[in-house]
Amino acid sequence: MSHTWTLASRGFSRLRTNGLRDVNQRLARRFTHWIATEFRTADLDFPLLAGDIADSRVLTPGCQPHGRTDGPLRIAWLCTPPAPGSGGHTTLFRMVEGLEHRGHSCTVLLYNRHGSNLDFDTSIIRRHWPHMSAEIRYVPDRLDGYDVCFASSWETAHVLARRGNGTQHRIYFIQDYEPFFYPRGSLYALAEDTYRFGFRHIAVGNMVQELLLRETGANAAVAPFGCDTGVYTLKNFGPRSGVAFFSRPGVDRRGSMLAQLALAEFHRRHPDQPITVFGDRIAKWDVPHRYVGKLSPAELNVLYNKSAAGLALSFTNVSLVPEEMLAAGMQPVANDSPLARMGLPNRHVRWAPPTPAGLADALSRAVMSPLNATDLAALAASARSGWGPAQAAVAAEIELAVYGHRPGFPVPDVAGLGMQEAGHGE
Repeated sequence: MSHTWTLASRGFSRLRTNGLRDVNQRLARRFTHWIATEFRTADLDFPLLAGDIADSRVLTPGCQPHGRTDGPLRIAWLCTPPAPGSGGHTTLFRMVEGLEHRGHSCTVLLYNRHGSNLDFDTSIIRRHWPHMSAEIRYVPDRLDGYDVCFASSWETAHVLARRGNGTQHRIYFIQDYEPFFYPRGSLYALAEDTYRFGFRHIAVGNMVQELLLRETGANAAVAPFGCDTGVYTLKNFGPRSGVAFFSRPGVDRRGSMLAQLALAEFHRRHPDQPITVFGDRIAKWDVPHRYVGKLSPAELNVLYNKSAAGLALSFTNVSLVPEEMLAAGMQPVANDSPLARMGLPNRHVRWAPPTPAGLADALSRAVMSPLNATDLAALAASARSGWGPAQAAVAAEIELAVYGHRPGFPVPDVAGLGMQEAGHGE
């Protein structure tokens, strides 16, 4: 009885102090915690089937002789089923396209952890990445019949280690230092262990290459960042106003909480400057803003050409968004670090300390320093053009691994080809 009375007393005290919403939130959290515990719903968040967990300490090293001197290769690309607008899949599928244009046969193998539907997943890919012609299947129990297999995330690296046949060339396409997705613990350790599986590594950008070396001692070739400058282009040489913010509240590495605090401070200083949010909706946010949803690249280019500054944060690799903003003549604000500057060595980025005041200061400086036509043109010209160099780097690593030399296939200009429908879901 005394325990019940204590709980009731605490509840009334919170009601008086914090209000009804706070009490309802606490009750809802208790209830959802009970549901999660009773039904073990957290098990669904684990991204691997139990039989697909690999261990670098017991893996048998694969034998990967050159064995070939030329000719098309059969290449498998392991990935999770994409959602429309997935930025990581967009970059991966650019590489698939590059290899297809060099004459290689590519198959996208989806890891079906949650019992999805292949026809549905295929329709998403065909609709949003229409120029990639690779066959689409689920990852089979045994990865036979391929000369080269790519992992594209720490989960698919485990799958490749367990289901690969050991004689094929295995390559790990690394877009983020993925252990940093998690606090130190089981998932961190499982993600980190993938860099010890003995795969050949290709890192997207110098930031990930440096993190791999510093944190695990693993070496990696670099596929340089690019930008779809055929889509993101400077159209408006005149006045601009406001801030555009790429929002991912459910993905902590995108810094949404910091950004919201910074934008609240920015609005306090500049209430006349409009704030536009694209990406994911921010629930119950009392800062005045306009939410425009997930935009196509063409729609994003229109927004970028209207806005004076943009806020795009990322802590595990540089986001693609700041460079796309630059290409449209927009001043991007990004979280500063020596590693981030390695990934995006551009003097036009407004690097800021990742604190609410630091980010708000950078946004304020951007809107208080409007650019003339010459300055806008300089911003746009500073963006890296196309993804051809990255596609060539990936092709060179594959062909060097398999043939022992670079056979000199033509490298067509496929920069940005087929990605106009992708949008942003990084």
